[in-house]
Amino acid sequence: MNIIIVGCGKVGQKIAEKLSNENEYNITVVDLRHSVVDEIVNRYDAMGVVGDCIDAEILEEAGAKSADILIAVTGSDELNFMTCLLAKKMSDCQTIARIRKPEYRRTINLFKDDLGLAMVINSDVAAAHEIARVLKFPTAIQIDTFAKGRVEILKFKVPENSVLCDLKLSEMTAKLNCDVLVCGVERDGQVHIPGGNFVIKSGDLVSIVATYHNCSAFFKKIGIKSNRIKDTIIIGGGVTGYYLADLLIQSGISVKIIEQKKERCEELAYLLPKATVICGDGTDNSLLLEEGIEYADSVVALTNIDEENILLSLFARSKTKGKLITKINRIAYDEVIKKLDLDTIVYPKNITAENILKFVRATNNSLGSSNIQTMHFILDGKAEALEFKIGESSKVTGKPLETLNISKGILVACINRNGKIIIPKGSDKIEVGDSVIVVTTRGALKDINDILEG
Repeated sequence: MNIIIVGCGKVGQKIAEKLSNENEYNITVVDLRHSVVDEIVNRYDAMGVVGDCIDAEILEEAGAKSADILIAVTGSDELNFMTCLLAKKMSDCQTIARIRKPEYRRTINLFKDDLGLAMVINSDVAAAHEIARVLKFPTAIQIDTFAKGRVEILKFKVPENSVLCDLKLSEMTAKLNCDVLVCGVERDGQVHIPGGNFVIKSGDLVSIVATYHNCSAFFKKIGIKSNRIKDTIIIGGGVTGYYLADLLIQSGISVKIIEQKKERCEELAYLLPKATVICGDGTDNSLLLEEGIEYADSVVALTNIDEENILLSLFARSKTKGKLITKINRIAYDEVIKKLDLDTIVYPKNITAENILKFVRATNNSLGSSNIQTMHFILDGKAEALEFKIGESSKVTGKPLETLNISKGILVACINRNGKIIIPKGSDKIEVGDSVIVVTTRGALKDINDILEG
């Protein structure tokens, strides 16, 4: 499959990295910056073209006439639209455009078909939805949803003296009488897809699969409070902050936004009349204290500078026990960031890459026995959780899971059968029509048959 990535910013680089790791795509990147193109070509298995993406000769040099998919993720919405339109005129490739402006989000459906867009992705909206999900269940560090919201993979940290400490997974269901499945554990930088003999330790980052109701019941039984968030302070009134505030207000959460630019404050006050907008420097500790950061249920650091967001969250951690969420755009210091007590970290470019990669894999596997419905990076990005829709009989259907030769590092975590959620045991079977959630550390699964050895 031939794929062109136009725009080599943070998102474009992440997409190139993920696609390159799968070793089955011919990737070409296009950007005006020679040094950035050279860096990607040298780091990943990709070709590079330097030039203006709305120049037909540049797109032709990048292979637009034989491309299967073109992904436009420059910093300009208009440039992304124009590039996709030009590519459609040159070939029958599928096109994906990233947009950010709220006004385009409201009208995109009016001209999506006219532009021939197969997919439109708004990274700010996607990040806002992820943050909103976590705020609705603040006990979690990360929440990913599947089966149209019926199932969640939820990550949390095991506290000291927890009932889970030194407990074998095989004993957990009987001891706690809860219908959840531990699908992954992070410990000392290592990721585990655990078996029944795995023993949970204090400080482990544990990911569970369950319905929302069963998640709530599970946390009550292990003594972790999951009180609903009533208010939040958003530091940074950019595009993501706007989308997040709008979502939270609709959920009945009181929102206070701190933004430094006066014109933006006036705009936010007009767009979000139910929010409290404070014009001031969010890095001013005295201002944060004056605005009640000590008593806030949650604090979300959404400035455009990663270092500011990290310091803001560390300061908030010293003043409040509320939920903390930090937006990070770059991951150059990922190992250092992990060691900080930042609670939940959101990487918008990872979220965008997830959505685009899901589309690419689904397109590449259009003739398979199953289609990818949902995909998320979990376990610190070292594993994937994929939801497959079983479209026809295959090697995995109609047989007890315990009889299947499932590859190491792969776990069948959940079966959704006509809305009935099944946390599977060895005797359960996958049937045609099911949606099946699979967790894997191997990556690059495109069809449900890929879970089998050989």
